[in-house]
Amino acid sequence: MKVIVIGATGTIGTEVAKALIAKRHAVVAASRHGEVKVDLEDAASIRGLFDAVHDVDAVVCCAGDAAFKPFAELVDADYALGLRSKLMGQVTLARIAKDHLRDGGSITLTAGILAREPMVGSAGVSLVNAGLEGFTRAAALELPRRLRINVVSPPWVTETLIKFGMDRTLGQPAADVAKAYVAAVEGTQRGQVLDPRRLS
Repeated sequence: MKVIVIGATGTIGTEVAKALIAKRHAVVAASRHGEVKVDLEDAASIRGLFDAVHDVDAVVCCAGDAAFKPFAELVDADYALGLRSKLMGQVTLARIAKDHLRDGGSITLTAGILAREPMVGSAGVSLVNAGLEGFTRAAALELPRRLRINVVSPPWVTETLIKFGMDRTLGQPAADVAKAYVAAVEGTQRGQVLDPRRLS
């Protein structure tokens, strides 16, 4: 299959691209700074991606920003970032992708475990992740042409915990998280929230 991976230069996206290539899929790596450029916050940029890359079977999104900070410190701009980037960026991607993917194609978004297992500082992120999970369940009921949409909800990633000097034992390696994305692309699920911890 021909698969676009958005956020392919990030911690998870890099491993997702590797895993798909290992399964012999043709991967188009897209990011804000890569050779194939796309900005989730710009609908015209997303449309431009699909105008430039044709005959796509699946799109995987591993991108999107949101603010992680104590509830009392969150300001309007913090909420706006998550809503604009991670939530509506991926919603817009799905809306545009449905008109460009081949029949039976697949859309895979990224939420996060903080939707269902919140922690101190996660209010802004939990809001966005829960929104993505709800959107995916509902959108799956209405997609045309046998298209499928699912969302991966990763736990903390080991590499990210190491980067921030946190306890690495609380996380899952990005390479293991990537298996959930491959399962979404290759499987038959519709409107499912995939927890990588249950697949490894």
